[in-house]
Amino acid sequence: MREHEQMRDLVAAALAAARERGRDVADVPLTAIATAAGVSRSTLLRRLGGSRGPLDEAVRRAGVDPGGRRPVRERAIEAAAQLVAERGLGAMTLDAVAERAACSLPSLHTVFDGRDGLLGAVYERYGPLPDLEALAADPPERLEDTVQGLYRAVITAFNREPRVLPAIFADLFSRPDGPAARAMRAYVPRLLDSLARLLLPHVEAGRMRPLPLPVLVQLLLGPMVTHLLLRPVLEPVRGAELPPVNEVCELFTEAYLRAVTRPE
Repeated sequence: MREHEQMRDLVAAALAAARERGRDVADVPLTAIATAAGVSRSTLLRRLGGSRGPLDEAVRRAGVDPGGRRPVRERAIEAAAQLVAERGLGAMTLDAVAERAACSLPSLHTVFDGRDGLLGAVYERYGPLPDLEALAADPPERLEDTVQGLYRAVITAFNREPRVLPAIFADLFSRPDGPAARAMRAYVPRLLDSLARLLLPHVEAGRMRPLPLPVLVQLLLGPMVTHLLLRPVLEPVRGAELPPVNEVCELFTEAYLRAVTRPE
């Protein structure tokens, strides 16, 4: 009984040390686990029989993947993105992600705080936000270059494999209060902040009409998002010849500038 209690305490210490460092248990040094357990490293090894194998096995029995492979977070985000791209957002259950990522359900709850947290991480990785924030950190001087940079970021996100954005938009349009909408709303402040830093200086300089920022954004993104969502449907249709995407980018840039710039 005492040995069981000691192992239970060691498991709790290992999980606490892993959470504190944001790493898998297998990636946490034994010294750190010993410190969390309030014992020396040599005492810890003695209780484990000379290796960390028994501790990893005890962590598994507690329902947590100890790791040792790529971190659970990375495997889960990739697995979830593949499921969304292949079968839609409804297929991205935590059970399905755990099976594909070869991890446990408790691990997913610990790392992501549920399904919405995992979907938010997928959107963060495969959506346009990182590219938009990078563009806003070093914005082009010319408005035309800014608009084209924004369009290229959106195009890149839609074409990024696995292609999760079409499935996210499908869920967003069909369920305004669904998981995709919740994930989007969580990132809207960051999205608007980046777009404000890119567009509002041109409004203040008098190059753009002083329209509300949401209107400027809708005029900008609406046509391109619609085009990218419909393009796979229209491309196989006879008589619906579509220009290359880079040409579409130039056409939409020209149209947007005509709509929002002040007449000279």
